[in-house]
Amino acid sequence: MPRPTVHSTPFGSAHGIATHLWTLDSGAGVQAGILTYGASLHRLTVPDTAGAPASVVRSLATVDDYTAEHPYFGAVVGRYANRIAHGRFTLDGTTHHVPANDRGHALHGGPEGFHTKVWDATAGATRTTASVRLTLHSPDGDMGFPGALDATVTYTLDATGTLAVDYASVTDRATVVNLTNHAYFDLAGHGDVLGHHLQVDADTYVPVDGDGIPRGVPADVRGTPFDLTVPRLLAERLGHDHEQLRAAGGFDHSWVLRGSGGALRRAARLTAPQARRVLEVWTTEPGIQVYTANQLDGAFTDAAGRRHERHGAVCLETQRLPDSPNRPDFPTAVLRPGDMARSRTELRFPHLAPG
Repeated sequence: MPRPTVHSTPFGSAHGIATHLWTLDSGAGVQAGILTYGASLHRLTVPDTAGAPASVVRSLATVDDYTAEHPYFGAVVGRYANRIAHGRFTLDGTTHHVPANDRGHALHGGPEGFHTKVWDATAGATRTTASVRLTLHSPDGDMGFPGALDATVTYTLDATGTLAVDYASVTDRATVVNLTNHAYFDLAGHGDVLGHHLQVDADTYVPVDGDGIPRGVPADVRGTPFDLTVPRLLAERLGHDHEQLRAAGGFDHSWVLRGSGGALRRAARLTAPQARRVLEVWTTEPGIQVYTANQLDGAFTDAAGRRHERHGAVCLETQRLPDSPNRPDFPTAVLRPGDMARSRTELRFPHLAPG
């Protein structure tokens, strides 16, 4: 059986800094392309049950497309993924302000968050895995966040085709951190995801106001379009007349996952029967944000010139809950000196399993 491999190619210059595309190859048909710009998942090529390959994540064509403003295609977002109400939070008695870049609130770490940075990269391979380790230093006060933070994101592709994403952060001063990957999944390779079936292993979700800020406490999914406890057709779920769906134009909500204590467990299962592919997302995080690409409008294209349209993909972002820095009732996102914030997410493809 071929061994996994890793290699890099130039991808152009961003902000005067050379960027690279690192390709991880399982040796059995799965390939992951990782950009040093934004630590982005640029490509994830997965065969279907007949062996036909296609990338299951949406991407942009060039480094210039990525450096222009875009809705976080494939990027690692931080220092705090998701929203912080009014761009402010208080930690140890001091109030901190993050630029409000989304309807008066801070989104994904602010306008110059981790998705706009060129990360340093080192790579390696073993008999069973290929990996690339990306590191970023975020200085004290970066986008208003306290503390100098060193973040590491490691992508590891194994011989079975599972892609693991490991996040680790340390700080020299108390801060908040919440890192996730903002990949747009489309198991058909291109089209829309309305024919996909989605299951989320959660019994509650977080209702939000019209700006996407949590409203009240997590709510029971039973009897609502947010009941994804069994596989549901996305077209059917999004077709409900529900005030939460009307406000967001679809799903843009966090589900509170079953289980706790940081154990790795399944969070979601996405199936595309017509594409003969299945994706399972496993994580140690307490929540998963499901976003059905409600704001895509065809303005962005990939290298083949194909447009990214509304509901053309779905994001499955494993993370802390939104606005956790202002919600002591939510799992904490606080990181203190001497501690390390760690999490792991795995993208598994059960349809590739032998037999």
